[in-house]
Amino acid sequence: MVADVEYAGPPLAEPPLAGSPNEPPLAELPLDSAGMRLRHAREASGKSLTDIAAATKIPERLLAAIEASQFSVLPSRIYAIGFSRSYARVVGLDEVAIADEVRAELDGPTGDESPSTPAFIPGDPARVPGRRLTVIAGLGAAAVIVGALVYWHNAYDPEGPLPSILPADAPPTSKPVAGTRLVGPGKLATAPAVAPVSGGPVTISALAPGIWVKVYEAAGKTLFEGQMAQGQSFTVPADASAPLIWTGRPDVLAITVGGKPVARLAEKQEIVKAVPITATALLARPQSFVSAPAASAPAAPANAPAATAVSTVPQ
Repeated sequence: MVADVEYAGPPLAEPPLAGSPNEPPLAELPLDSAGMRLRHAREASGKSLTDIAAATKIPERLLAAIEASQFSVLPSRIYAIGFSRSYARVVGLDEVAIADEVRAELDGPTGDESPSTPAFIPGDPARVPGRRLTVIAGLGAAAVIVGALVYWHNAYDPEGPLPSILPADAPPTSKPVAGTRLVGPGKLATAPAVAPVSGGPVTISALAPGIWVKVYEAAGKTLFEGQMAQGQSFTVPADASAPLIWTGRPDVLAITVGGKPVARLAEKQEIVKAVPITATALLARPQSFVSAPAASAPAAPANAPAATAVSTVPQ
């Protein structure tokens, strides 16, 4: 016969009676919480917390906290939801449903939620790059930036003077000044001075055959349009309002103002359009390359078609 053993510890509290104020509500009894469902699924699959931690890269202590619905152990709410989804995916449960249940538990009156909420949401912690990979990537980016700066400094900002392209025995040359041009080693030739022109009629002469030219006013009125023969000239009417020129060969058009040559519209073949050709505008252009006077151009062939001046009626 077994002797009765008397309890010598502190008095035991009696369980609360039904309906008493000390009875915990049913909502506080997580009989079928998301954590319990995850635990039952893990045990049914014969896996341990170590197996789940190896598959999800989540520490075992955090997995145990999820099973016990102790979400305050996790860094924040989003980690609780994200880790629970990863746990559910490994044990074969619906990860979306588990995430909704965890979210509902966190939003409930007994939700165990951490106050901090970082901006990054780890949907799958296994895919989050580790610290080592992050450090290596940062060092690689810094090396690329430093290399780019060194290359730019060497390629586009060289130190010291550039090597000379002149022969070693070449005598020093004088520095050209305005109105001179270099004609040989140490020799300068003065460019012919251009006589100042005050104004006068503007005349356009073709220095090559078949030069298409259109002279028109800014309002649209055409003064001349056609192909000019070599040596042919056209004088802009004195009463023309803001005359403009359009041509594809400004380099072979000689222009004079009051009989004096002025700079050509361009020194190479290109299309120029809506260029003012008033006496004032032409005299204001840089006189670096002066047109050859029309008188020096050879006469037009006898069979060259004459340029036809278009009617001055506005188009």
